[in-house]
Amino acid sequence: MSDPLVPSAPGANRQRVFLIDDHPLVREWLASLIERQADLTVCGQAGDVGTAVQEITRLRPDVLVVDLSLQGQTGLELIKQMKTLLPNPRVLVLSMHDEAFYAERALRAGALGYVMKREATSKVIEAIRQVLLGRLYVSESLATQMAGKFINTHALAGESPIAQLSDREMEVFALLGQGYETKRIADDLRLSPKTVQVYCGRIKEKLNLDTFTALIREAVRWFEQENRGD
Repeated sequence: MSDPLVPSAPGANRQRVFLIDDHPLVREWLASLIERQADLTVCGQAGDVGTAVQEITRLRPDVLVVDLSLQGQTGLELIKQMKTLLPNPRVLVLSMHDEAFYAERALRAGALGYVMKREATSKVIEAIRQVLLGRLYVSESLATQMAGKFINTHALAGESPIAQLSDREMEVFALLGQGYETKRIADDLRLSPKTVQVYCGRIKEKLNLDTFTALIREAVRWFEQENRGD
C-alpha cells in the first residue's frame, strides 16, 4: 500500500487549502505538514469566522480544514455559510471534539469529512485528499455507527440523550460546561439572554433534568469527560 503522505501524482497542480483554527500553533503545524506535500499548498489562514469568510470569498480555496471551536460563531456556522458560495469549497473538520457527538452534525452542516486532532498526521493528509475527491471521510467506528442508524431509523440502543440536542442547543450546552454565564453565552452566540434561557429550558427537557443547577452540573461533567486526555 502506498504511503498516504506521498502523493501519487507529484507533477499535478497543487490543490489550495485554507486553514481555520483559533490556535496559531495548530495552524502553523498544519501549514508545515501540508506544504511538504507535492500536491497541496496552503493559500490562507484565519482564526475566526468573520476573517475566514472574507478570505475564503476572496481566495476561493479548493478545500477548508476547519476547527469547530472558534471565537464568536462556531465552525458549524461557518460550514453552513459555505453552502452559499459558488462553487462550494469542500470542507474537512479537524477537531478535538469527540466524533460521537459532533461528526454527524458537521456532516449535516455540509462537511465531507471529520478527523480528530489526536489522529496521526498521515490520517489528516489522507482525509484532505479524500475530501478533495468529493469522498466522505470518517473513522471506521463512526462509519459503522452511521450505517447502523441508516438501517435502523430508531436511535441506537445506548445512544446518549445529548445526541438529541440541536446544533444550537449543543453550542449552549458546551459553553455551559465551560463555565460561561447566560449573558456571556448570549454575547458569544449573538443571541438575547432570553433566547439562551429558552435553549436551556429545551436542553433540560431533552436531558430530563429538573433544575438549572442540574443542567450546569451535567454540562460540566460532560465537558470534562469529553476533553479528558486532550
